[in-house]
Amino acid sequence: MADNSTFGENSLLVVAFEGWNDAGEAASGAARALRDQLELVPIADLEPEDYFDYQFNRPSSVIDENGDRMLEWPGVTLWGPLDGGPGIHVLMGTEPSRGWKTFASEVIDALAAAGIDGIVFLGAMLADVPHTRPISIFATSENAAVRERFELEKSSYEGPVGILSVLAESAENAEIPTLSIWASVPHYVHNAPSPKATLALIERLEEFVDVAVDRGSLIEESAAWESGIDALASDDDDMAAYIAQLEQARDTVDAPEASGDAIAEEFERYLRRRDGRAGDDRSGGAA
Repeated sequence: MADNSTFGENSLLVVAFEGWNDAGEAASGAARALRDQLELVPIADLEPEDYFDYQFNRPSSVIDENGDRMLEWPGVTLWGPLDGGPGIHVLMGTEPSRGWKTFASEVIDALAAAGIDGIVFLGAMLADVPHTRPISIFATSENAAVRERFELEKSSYEGPVGILSVLAESAENAEIPTLSIWASVPHYVHNAPSPKATLALIERLEEFVDVAVDRGSLIEESAAWESGIDALASDDDDMAAYIAQLEQARDTVDAPEASGDAIAEEFERYLRRRDGRAGDDRSGGAA
């Protein structure tokens, strides 16, 4: 297995799951941009029958390139270089709804076969943050060597978790070092994709992967996203006042005198509020 001091030097894996870990589709969007730019190919699929409740994650009816109707099933795919050699890999798909321990074991076996020696997990959470400020990004690791190498924080979060945390623990137990990057997405626009959060995740991800990810239209889409929310707020005094409160709180955290502990505490507060909000409408968890 991997030496923690050589994080990802042979084959680095980037992981993102659609679902609770993916507010504003930010994490899956960043992973998809990396996958597409590197022109990765599928190298392993996890059998969906074992891990998905189709009443919760239903298959979709689509029209293929030949005009024929077909079903797309929820699933998880490991993508890798075309030549099958070392390099950046991406694990993407829908968060499974059952069998998480078995799922994690199967993923770890696939990663061992691919020679993965470092994992970056991407996540996005709904948080009490304003859309008008830079997206808050928090990088953390449970691995002491990784924290020291990249000068990361260790999360003190306690509460419900999702598949990212399950996979991270399984990977560390298998001596594959990991780190996680989380983006905070304004909760008052939770129904729409957030290109600004995707862009922020890509910018942080580039510090750990040896590739510059093409922004494509993300910069323009991010500006349009922010302008669209501005327009909505201009017609809603309550929303505008609430955003102003969030701006004041964010500016306090970002002030030069704010300590690292204060910023970490703010992040943990976001997580706790996110979990409380998510608990109102669904069971399970992610962190």
